[in-house]
Amino acid sequence: MLRGTHKYDGVLKRYLKIKPILLTLAAVGIALFAFGMWANDDKLAAPVATPSSALTVLTTQAQSTHLPLTISANGNVAAWQEASIGAEANGLRLVEVRVNVGDVVERGQVLAVFSADTVQADVAQVQAAVAEAEAMLAEAAANAQRARNLQPTGVMSAQQTNQYLTAERTAQARLEAQRATLGVRQLRLQQTQVVAPDHGVISARSAAVGAVPQSGQELFRLIRQARLEWRAEVSSTDLAALQPGMRATIISASGLSIQGRVRKIAPTVDVQTRNGLVYVDLPSPGSVKAGMFARGEFKIGSGQGLTLPQSAVLLRDGFSYVMRVGADSKVAETKITVGQRIGDRIEITGGLDAAAHVVASGGAFLSDGDTVRVAAAAAEKPALQPSVKSAATTKK
Repeated sequence: MLRGTHKYDGVLKRYLKIKPILLTLAAVGIALFAFGMWANDDKLAAPVATPSSALTVLTTQAQSTHLPLTISANGNVAAWQEASIGAEANGLRLVEVRVNVGDVVERGQVLAVFSADTVQADVAQVQAAVAEAEAMLAEAAANAQRARNLQPTGVMSAQQTNQYLTAERTAQARLEAQRATLGVRQLRLQQTQVVAPDHGVISARSAAVGAVPQSGQELFRLIRQARLEWRAEVSSTDLAALQPGMRATIISASGLSIQGRVRKIAPTVDVQTRNGLVYVDLPSPGSVKAGMFARGEFKIGSGQGLTLPQSAVLLRDGFSYVMRVGADSKVAETKITVGQRIGDRIEITGGLDAAAHVVASGGAFLSDGDTVRVAAAAAEKPALQPSVKSAATTKK
């Protein structure tokens, strides 16, 4: 009994000696097993990892489009002709002003009225003088006629006959002088009413009731026939391409588009700016006012050119760019030069090949070198998915 007990005590002592070694080996084994499982997971996950794209985009190419050939210009809108309406009577008081700035007036319409009391008195006085001269002429004419009748009889001397004939001519001259004076007074009476010389629009007014303006002082300014014109400043190199009668499109600061025609081209060019003035009639100015700045263009023909949608062209730092998509699906910011706009398209004058693919819209969200997914390529992706899945299954 004691001998068996000693036997078990020996086994227990040996187990206690090797126990730390067994625990260490178990821990190392567990660690190696965990590391192997982690490495195996990485190997299985690596083949199915795919790079992410920055944005899915549509691409477009520059198209050849029928473009009108134009010459662009800037200028001011001005009155075709302005009439200065002033006071002709001197020293008269203004008692009535009938129009204001912006009023449309007709030829002969009364614009202002001066006090006419003194002028009417002068007219009445001269009319009386004319009546007196007519009476004196009648008497002198009767005396001269009697002298002519008695001249053959010798009753009256030649000297007396000449006196009567001279008195008749003198009375006639006095009557003519009084009539001329009456005409002046009547003209002065007419000048107490200021009338419009033509139909048009009142553009300025300085007349004030109670004022006593001097003769020749401006009271109103009139835009004749309410006609406006665009005075475009065109480079001297482009003047030769313009002719009277050509069509022009004017765009005001408010965005209003107006059609006009070239009326005449100035015969001189400014020596400092090297620009010449081109006068364009505006038959229907609408809301455009004299003094406004406007830009416009002259149509001189037509031709072919490359265009892109306006959504494909970006404006950065005052320059135009497009996001060109390369064969590696990476975008490259490309600087271009642009021309005129036609509807929703814009002319490309340089910096881009006609065969290049560019981002049609959304280019503002991209940066140079970004990877994109083209919409056409994304549509073909489902056809490739089965082969990828089969390969993964086979490997597994």
